[in-house]
Amino acid sequence: MLRAMTGAIAFDTHRFVKRLTEGGFTEEQAETLAEEHVALLNTNLATKADIEAVRADRAVVKVDFAAVRADLAAFKADLRRALAGFKADLLKWLFGAMIAQAGLIVALVKLL
Repeated sequence: MLRAMTGAIAFDTHRFVKRLTEGGFTEEQAETLAEEHVALLNTNLATKADIEAVRADRAVVKVDFAAVRADLAAFKADLRRALAGFKADLLKWLFGAMIAQAGLIVALVKLL
């Protein structure tokens, strides 16, 4: 029988096959299933080395918060300038509409 031993887990294939045959599997089916489980365990479980590699990669990724803050400050300044321009345009339209409305009212009063 196979005995899988990875860095993370020990898999007793003999016990596995024995339990499957007791449950109704043929010995050939149980052995095939055990071999596939061993293959899956060996290829899909993370080892300590895998975890350390991920930690090392994560340590390399650092965020330059000063640069992010500077970008946000520049964006905020641009947004304020744009809003100030919109405010000026809105006031121009508002005063223009008020003058037009006042002219219309004067014209209507004169007509009556």
